[in-house]
Amino acid sequence: METLESMDQTDINQDDGYTRSPSEILNYLRALMYQRRNKFNPLWNQLLVGGFKNSKPFLGYVDLIGTAYEEDFIATGYGAYLAIPLIRERWNAELDEGEARALLEDCLRVLYYRDARASSRVIIAKATADGILISEPYELQTDWEMANYYTKRSTYIPDGSSW
Repeated sequence: METLESMDQTDINQDDGYTRSPSEILNYLRALMYQRRNKFNPLWNQLLVGGFKNSKPFLGYVDLIGTAYEEDFIATGYGAYLAIPLIRERWNAELDEGEARALLEDCLRVLYYRDARASSRVIIAKATADGILISEPYELQTDWEMANYYTKRSTYIPDGSSW
């Protein structure tokens, strides 16, 4: 993070009106991650870079060994296994913001149900050509009232015995 802030400050100091595009930042991070891997000191991260340049959206990914790619939708960690199949099934390029948010919340809800240490408290960010909007933290609506949790498995007899 300090390296990226330093690069941004250098751009500001040069005062020539140039700003780095998201693809340039992704390529810099790819080279950085690959260089750290080659020195046997990798940064154990999966990074997403998103933004706009010339009114075109950009979303890219780079991992700890310097593998990088661009895609219309990306998930990291456990989400790469559980959320990507849901997104592939329901995503299309013409989704409006409400449909996209509902899809994202469904993916996060599935991840919450499947991970015992996850939190149902989420923050969603949106990047547009006008800037970045980050939501306030909020709780996902969840439903734990499934039939299997309330089905009686045995009958309790209050006679004081444990058998």
